[in-house]
Amino acid sequence: MNRYPNLLHVPAQYEGSQRGNPFSEAMPEMLTCKELMDRLASTPLRPENLADMSSAERRTALTGLNTLFIPMDYMYAIYDTLYRAMLSSYSNLTLINIVAQQNNLFLGRQANQFSTQAESCSILGVPGIGKTSTIRRCLQLIPQVIEHTEYRGEQLFCKQVLYLMVECPSDCSVKTLACSIFAALDRAIGSRYFDQLGKGGKLSVSTATTQIKILCMTHHIGLILVDEIQNAVTTAQRQHQTRPLVKFLVELTNDTSTGVCFIGTGLAEEIFVEQEHLRRRTRGLRLTPMKPDAVYRKFLATLWQNQYTEEKAPLTDGLANKIYDESGGIPAYITAIFRESQVHALMTGKRCIDAGCIRFAVDALGLFVPKTFAKGIPISEICIENEAEEFRDIISGDDLCCTQTKKANTADDSDATTCKRSYAVKRGRKPIPRDKDDILSAFLGGADAVEFLIANGMAQIGVE
Repeated sequence: MNRYPNLLHVPAQYEGSQRGNPFSEAMPEMLTCKELMDRLASTPLRPENLADMSSAERRTALTGLNTLFIPMDYMYAIYDTLYRAMLSSYSNLTLINIVAQQNNLFLGRQANQFSTQAESCSILGVPGIGKTSTIRRCLQLIPQVIEHTEYRGEQLFCKQVLYLMVECPSDCSVKTLACSIFAALDRAIGSRYFDQLGKGGKLSVSTATTQIKILCMTHHIGLILVDEIQNAVTTAQRQHQTRPLVKFLVELTNDTSTGVCFIGTGLAEEIFVEQEHLRRRTRGLRLTPMKPDAVYRKFLATLWQNQYTEEKAPLTDGLANKIYDESGGIPAYITAIFRESQVHALMTGKRCIDAGCIRFAVDALGLFVPKTFAKGIPISEICIENEAEEFRDIISGDDLCCTQTKKANTADDSDATTCKRSYAVKRGRKPIPRDKDDILSAFLGGADAVEFLIANGMAQIGVE
């Protein structure tokens, strides 16, 4: 049971084996998979008078689907990655080490021997699979600020900021990113660093980077999450300004022991594979859409309960396969198709959704799913052993559920190829039945090629 209440700002409570390190001892306990699933799940309230509602009222009630959140095992893998990255920022650092580290930075020296490298990482995946929404929900379950007042009978007045989340600037500017970090820190602890340092616009890049490093150590920031990191790729192609931004984030990790987590699409891999030190620092999850497996059917069955039409359509294999093929297994697309299908049925007077409603919803939404994705692991293949059995009660078979968390591809081998998307209904022409005397059938059947040709008068033995 977590010793902290579900608040973003809490007073410090110390537990743990790492004595002499108040910031590590004050870390909240890691949630189990079941605890995380219970707290992530969100279901819209179903109107009690649904049967008496008009078509317009039913369509209005459909907006409640925006609050629906169906937990999946891959979300625990994301939570685990974030928690360990925060914890690594405080490992092996005593108060004496932290003071020595700050003094070196003020004196303009390089990172000292006491500095430990934080566990930087990246979480990349196809848009719409729920990366950012999952990360934000996971962070809400972790206190953002822990306020210290006394440690071991001695006064200790400081605020420990476990994480900050910012967005990668579209212009890939170090100064813009620094200002975003100032603003995020102000929102977390109620300071005015943005007004004092960044709002005037006169802050030089070197001063901005130094100030960020000082603030990271002053407020003991554990992890900085940089969302939409793929913005750096498009800017790099246009202005070649990627290196300064990434170099700054690498220096930040080296000099302050603050971890950095990059979040974005597979396009960001172009940056990470450029240099070996970036590959090493950007290991992490590479996520692709669900396969048409039992996890997908479980997700769709949960979603299917939220029908607002006059009658509930049964979840048939045909409808399930059609929705998968049109959505590509991307949860955001699946939800959008399901919602808009109901809107179309209600507007046209149909009693429930059908294949025609799904087809109309896909066309109306203008959905287009690419035939290939960046190399990674399907989110339906990440399963946590013995942690959340009730959330996978219909999963069976080694081909549907692994017995432990599968490791996603890392930056070291993800620059090779892409992977083809899955289809619930097999694509292509149906095989044409061939006659048993057809030459291709004979060869595929294992017949000797020479004997077959001679026996059917299509070849003869040469005579000299």
